[in-house]
Amino acid sequence: MAVNLQRHRIQPSRGRWWVKSCKRCQRMNVPNVDYVVSFYPPSASDPALLLELKTRRPPSLVERAGRETWSVDFSPDGAWFAWSMGHGIVWVVAWPLDSEESQNGETDRGDKSFSCGHPVWGLAFGPRPPKSNATACPAKARSEGKNSLLLATGLENGVIKIWNVLTGSAVFDLHGHEGVVRDLVFPQNGTLTLISSSRDKTLRIWDLAHKGKKVQVLYGHKDWISSCCVSSDCSMIASVGRFDRMVCLWSLRSYTFIRNLTGGAHKTVYLLSSCDFSPDGAILATAAFSGSSWWIDLWDPYTAEKLATLADYFEDYGQNQISAIQFSPNGLHLTLVTDDRALRIWELGEKGMVMETKRDRDSNGLCCKYHPQGGVVATGTRDGHVRFWRAPSAVPSLCHLCRSILRHSISTHQIEALPLPKRILEYLTYKNIPERLKSCCSSDEEEWES
Repeated sequence: MAVNLQRHRIQPSRGRWWVKSCKRCQRMNVPNVDYVVSFYPPSASDPALLLELKTRRPPSLVERAGRETWSVDFSPDGAWFAWSMGHGIVWVVAWPLDSEESQNGETDRGDKSFSCGHPVWGLAFGPRPPKSNATACPAKARSEGKNSLLLATGLENGVIKIWNVLTGSAVFDLHGHEGVVRDLVFPQNGTLTLISSSRDKTLRIWDLAHKGKKVQVLYGHKDWISSCCVSSDCSMIASVGRFDRMVCLWSLRSYTFIRNLTGGAHKTVYLLSSCDFSPDGAILATAAFSGSSWWIDLWDPYTAEKLATLADYFEDYGQNQISAIQFSPNGLHLTLVTDDRALRIWELGEKGMVMETKRDRDSNGLCCKYHPQGGVVATGTRDGHVRFWRAPSAVPSLCHLCRSILRHSISTHQIEALPLPKRILEYLTYKNIPERLKSCCSSDEEEWES
């Protein structure tokens, strides 16, 4: 069920405005949960923080389980933002939030709330146009796809609900998973294909054009699947198992298993939490953590070679989980969310971070998502809140642009067969990244090196 919230808007005051539920919402059994939008001027403590969506709940729901923001997403054209604010509620708001029209209430923004009935763990907008069309003007893209923008929500009971964002109506449900639907992704090819991963140890590939009646099931994981992603050329799916520590590659064309990426002879027990392909599809990043460290492995998905590892070590045992990672749209940066900092942004090949928020044990970060045009990163927390951060701006070099275009359609094996100088081959295959990187040092460094 969807509720249009324009009639509930309250005028902004001192840098914030909010949406509040009313008696009509209560008659429709929509939980009395709303949000506050706070705008933050640049400050010395967190200069990158732009604004925050803070969830307000009745006292009976405060501190109860189920309030987490497990997933956030921007629409392909960047004109909408969705987040799971807990208790089965998903909000979809027009972006940007800080425009003059949204603050003075003169226009109907069309913000909506979807009541899914069960806690929402994953969500995704679709369909996603091919990369050549993804950078089109948001206004033009919205007019061209007037009634085609869908939102898929993965629920705790294994059901996937499909919503029409612009009409606010539920389209249909997808049944088949027997556990929490942890992640959802639409391939960037303009089709109505949806990939889902679940705690039932399977991935499913749904054809929404046939209302999910045609489905492919991928078996291979031995335990919960934490995350999944699709390469930019839509040829491969990657998935990571939280407890089985498997990094699996699958063919999206033949629906078959390709390989399991292994190569980390880690002495301690660790968990895998997230994965993401670079925009050109030449790198797969996977995130893992143990009781005393977290690390990100960079893989070549074509050769199964580990290219580099970014690692962090600390003394507080069990207090530094890494929850999510994502590449920036231009492929220059990798964003990560950890327990001790709300956001870190790393430039591939560099030692240290190009941007990181202040150290905060209560940041409670769970997920992150870049705006399609870059410049802004959204993060979700365990409290059901969303923060928007100003991402570092960088102009890609001509070498990087050429490599991105080339690697989007040419595999590593094809690159290595070309009669090119060694230095150019290393650059095109990302083997120029230092093999071992460290974001910081600790007393565990010597043990890790050995």
